[in-house]
Amino acid sequence: MAELFKNKFRIPSARLPGYDYGQPGFYFVTICAELRVCYFGDVLDGEMVLNDAGKIVLNELLKTPQIRPNVTLDEFVVMPNHLHIIIIINEIRSTTSVAAGLVAESESVVETHCNASLHERPRHDDKPYHNKFGPQRNNLASIVRGFKSTTTKQINKKYGHKYFAWQSRFYDHIIRDEISYNNIQYYIQQNPAKWWRDRNNHEGLLM
Repeated sequence: MAELFKNKFRIPSARLPGYDYGQPGFYFVTICAELRVCYFGDVLDGEMVLNDAGKIVLNELLKTPQIRPNVTLDEFVVMPNHLHIIIIINEIRSTTSVAAGLVAESESVVETHCNASLHERPRHDDKPYHNKFGPQRNNLASIVRGFKSTTTKQINKKYGHKYFAWQSRFYDHIIRDEISYNNIQYYIQQNPAKWWRDRNNHEGLLM
């Protein structure tokens, strides 16, 4: 049964195999370009400067709540070769969508999730997600899959080639509480300023 946390619905569920990723909750998601190639622009003086491909990614990201009324975007940033987003999946009701509360996972430590060796395990790929909860057109995998599909088509059309691609998987972290939420939100906000030492920055890793 849902509990209240800061006047929002909180679902006290740990992340388990078969977890319903279509239920209301706050999810920290990282999506990386294939091979971590810097397609989307560059960081100059601690600020992200988007190129045309990066603007396509940003525009399509902003369209997500319009396409999926049960989805709200919280903090997000488009980086040169990846993006971080806090995605809120809201409860669908007959007349309105009520914001979901923070849901559970064990750690509140914030890390960059594009490296498969980290403790956050990649759980999703681009194949339709099947579980005991039945068809889920608005679950987390569906949201990311649709976003990746449309941005890939638009970027390749823009540049007249088929070179651009996302990594086949994405990485998620179910946010459990306010401390974790605040840490993740701060991490996303600070991502451009700390790009020089980001593990996704090939040049930064050599510094």
